[in-house]
Amino acid sequence: MNQSTGLPKYTIGSLEVNPGLVLSPMSGVTDSAFRRLIKRASGDDVGLLVTEFVSVEGLSHNDLRSWMRMESTEEERPLCIQIFGGEEEKMALAAAIAVDQGANALDVNCGCPSPRVVRKGGGADLHRDLPRLERILKAVKKAVGDLPMTVKMRSGWDEEQLNALEMSKVAVDCGAHGIAVHGRTRVQLYRGDADWEVVAQLADALPVPVLGSGDIAIPEDVPRRLSETGCAGVMIGRAAIGNPWIFRQIADVLRGGEPYAPDGNDMVGVVEEYYGFLEERLPRKALPGRLKQVIARLCKRIPGAESIRRDVLSPDTPEGIMEQFRHFMTDEKMAAAQFTLRSRDLR
Repeated sequence: MNQSTGLPKYTIGSLEVNPGLVLSPMSGVTDSAFRRLIKRASGDDVGLLVTEFVSVEGLSHNDLRSWMRMESTEEERPLCIQIFGGEEEKMALAAAIAVDQGANALDVNCGCPSPRVVRKGGGADLHRDLPRLERILKAVKKAVGDLPMTVKMRSGWDEEQLNALEMSKVAVDCGAHGIAVHGRTRVQLYRGDADWEVVAQLADALPVPVLGSGDIAIPEDVPRRLSETGCAGVMIGRAAIGNPWIFRQIADVLRGGEPYAPDGNDMVGVVEEYYGFLEERLPRKALPGRLKQVIARLCKRIPGAESIRRDVLSPDTPEGIMEQFRHFMTDEKMAAAQFTLRSRDLR
């Protein structure tokens, strides 16, 4: 894959992201197992994988879950580790740990709207305190040295504080090599439509690559967004949960072809691999929930999804879930069917 000049690409520091199609960080989703699932489904048509955000508080207290979020395999390269927090000393420490863990890039989360993150001064709360953001980024930049540093943000805190441009200029002045912006405010959370005009504004004004994020649901969305905004690439999150082939499909469209349509056997294959990845790293009690999360999203885009989810997701054991999923997807009619997994219902 990735054999055409029609795909976007960009450079952050010494790292070329080719193509400029990036898996967005999602808490509770983009762990090593999920990132490997994306690579198995989309191959080299995903240019960069980003971890779940890593809590600097967790790292400073030797929390096992925080350390596990930094774990990766060679298959996941290039890999960007994302950190969040509100204190410059702890953020610098976390950044240094990310370097030691072999990160290919380091991202500072300035966009998470979660109350538990915002209350501690991290994520989107940094939209309200640019002087503190500046101190944090200078400390992080010093800790990572030449490692590419990027910043992910929102359009602002609310409609009265739409300060993504001001915030991004602070980031660039502190040494950020790239900016990703999600076109919603913190107050919006994930409601309403993402504003891609802010992406265009930043892409036009900044001397570093700008990525757009928000509401990319089908492959055909990407050529339009690239053309309208002039952004260097896109980040895709929720759509990838239910369609791990989406990066491959986007690349197909950008090359002028038809998007790849997986069949029932393809779906069973990637979920079986994902199950194996989960078994390597998680306790048995955690497996059913993670399997159901991905299978429910996959099935959501298949005709008859309601009955599928009822039968496939009813077992309580991972073996039972997989048995039902295999049984359904390898049915003669279903195995031969091809699914475009096209949907604008991201929730």
